[in-house]
Amino acid sequence: MSKESEFYEKLKISLSETTTFPTRYLYKFIIESSVEKVAEIENFFDNMGAVIDKKASSSAKYTSLSIYVTMNSPEEIIEKYREVSKVEGVISL
Repeated sequence: MSKESEFYEKLKISLSETTTFPTRYLYKFIIESSVEKVAEIENFFDNMGAVIDKKASSSAKYTSLSIYVTMNSPEEIIEKYREVSKVEGVISL
C-alpha cells in the first residue's frame, strides 16, 4: 500500500470515528499565486455552496486557500483531496 493510500485510509477511519455527517469541513491548500491554478482549485468546489477565503503570502509568491464546505461522508472528503491533488504544485494541509 502506498503512503498516499495509507494516509487516506487513516483519515477515513479518523473521520468516521470523530465526525458526524453531514459536516462543515475545512480544506486548506497552498498553491503558487497563479490566477489559473487558484481558479482550478476553486472549480473543484463549484456549485457546492463552498466559502473560499484566499490569502497571499507576504511575498505574494503563494496563495493559501481555506475552503469551508458541507460534506456528507469521509469518502466524499477524501475524493475532493484526490481531485485537488492533481493540480500541479498544490500542497494540502
